[in-house]
Amino acid sequence: MDSQERDRSVSEHSAGTVRLADCIQFMQADLVHANPTPENLAHEVTDVLMYDPLDEWTNADNRIILAVGFAYGSADFDQLLHRAANSNAAAVIVKAHGAHIEQLRDAAVRHELAVLVAPGNADWTRLVALARASVVGAAADSVSGVRLGDLYAFANAVASMTDGAASIVDPLGRILGYSTLPGQPIDELRRVTTLALQESGAPAFDADFKAVYAAAEALYIPSTKEGVARLALAVRAGGELLGSIWIIEPGEGRQQAALETLNRMAPLAGLHMLHARSASDFGERRNGDLIRTLIDDPEHASFAAAQLGLDINQGLAVVALTIAQPQSGSLDAVREIHRLLHLVTTVCNVRFTTSHSALIGSVVYALFPCQGEEPRATQRRIVHEIAAYGHSISPHPLVAAVGSIARRIQDLPESRESASKTLQYLLGQLAQQVPDRDEKTSAVALFEDHRIPLGLLQVGKFMHERGLAGPDQLAAVQAYDADNQTDYVETLRAYLASNGSISSMAGTLNVHSNTVRYRVAQLANIFGIDLADSQKRLWLWLRLVTEDLGYQMNPQARRGK
Repeated sequence: MDSQERDRSVSEHSAGTVRLADCIQFMQADLVHANPTPENLAHEVTDVLMYDPLDEWTNADNRIILAVGFAYGSADFDQLLHRAANSNAAAVIVKAHGAHIEQLRDAAVRHELAVLVAPGNADWTRLVALARASVVGAAADSVSGVRLGDLYAFANAVASMTDGAASIVDPLGRILGYSTLPGQPIDELRRVTTLALQESGAPAFDADFKAVYAAAEALYIPSTKEGVARLALAVRAGGELLGSIWIIEPGEGRQQAALETLNRMAPLAGLHMLHARSASDFGERRNGDLIRTLIDDPEHASFAAAQLGLDINQGLAVVALTIAQPQSGSLDAVREIHRLLHLVTTVCNVRFTTSHSALIGSVVYALFPCQGEEPRATQRRIVHEIAAYGHSISPHPLVAAVGSIARRIQDLPESRESASKTLQYLLGQLAQQVPDRDEKTSAVALFEDHRIPLGLLQVGKFMHERGLAGPDQLAAVQAYDADNQTDYVETLRAYLASNGSISSMAGTLNVHSNTVRYRVAQLANIFGIDLADSQKRLWLWLRLVTEDLGYQMNPQARRGK
């Protein structure tokens, strides 16, 4: 049959019939059709069946069968195709499991059955959700020109059809897409949530969200002090809650029509959200892998830069951002760090018209271009801007550090290292604050703001690794203090910090000048420290300063001593 006959055959089906071709298009799951005849593509689809060979055979008429655990050439596989063909099944989805597509095509032709081959790494749970959603979505009103998974375009389509500004929200309260049609009124709540890409409260504890999730159809939500009235719909696929759609109330006389429109679009919304989730997961993983390669693997950095379309002609700086969460593994911490990723992405898109950011572990890494005559001033201003929005995503301090400028792709690991070290230093500074007395605020800095303490930390690390910080006069003083409950280390620190000024030491230690003179003399008598020797003073000062900085970076170490 030629292409004209195929098109004519397909067109003979009524608009309300869901065809296998429609489902394949809506699933977009990289399925390979082993036997794409016009008859197979035009086969009606009414449902989806997960098949287990140990279960009794059930009615498969016009159903897509997902053959989990089946392999080409097995008796169970041949029996399944035979039963499916005799029962007028619409198609069988199977994984190749090493079989060649020609072998699967021969089997499909032999049984005159549509066989769809899924990738070996495909998730069956996702496939069955996509298949079920595609059957319902293909039968629903379509939204012309909207690519599946483009939730911003879909939100615009919803807003256009309901006459109200639309937002699409996931179960964690993240804004996945919102409409931008001109002329549609919005309120302050809508402005705040779209700016932060996050609802102001957790949906799990919000009465309106709970009501929407419990309803089978779209609901009218009356106005409150926080915002105007809204229409809302819970979006599901295969029984799984994917999120919700919220519409600013379109006005008197249009509520019922808007509610009906939302209900009609529910299946299609599920398809869009499923595809968006898959694309988002893939995109985040891909960005994470590419950015990790850029900042950790100089050998392959050029390839990653090409994939991301980076322009390094003017230089780039790696920025490290995180939230000083006391419980880094908690659900709240995970939710907040993802909010931070969305915030960084949004701000970068606005300020740089592009964004290269990814979540790696519990740190968001971003690449800031060097623009204008004063690029560092610009970068400082932007991280301060991100920090200013920090309160909207977490009650804990937001910490951000801008690394050194990389003039070549190969220099990005060095920029990342300087950003990470500065970030750890800032976190250590925050940890020094007394929780009940100091109000912890966001900490933002460029690498060069703390170049000296960071350099001293490197000196301390070198001394420790080379065994240079072993038993010496400072260690002897520390041991003596621990055994005798004395404060000679503090006396030594005050002496070195004040360049030997007795009056300054007295003020620092809050003791009489004679007491200071006595303690300094004891340092010489008990420990044999010659404070007149400049080299010894320098060495003791380096030991004290690097050790103190180390304790700041790791407060637990001081408590454990």
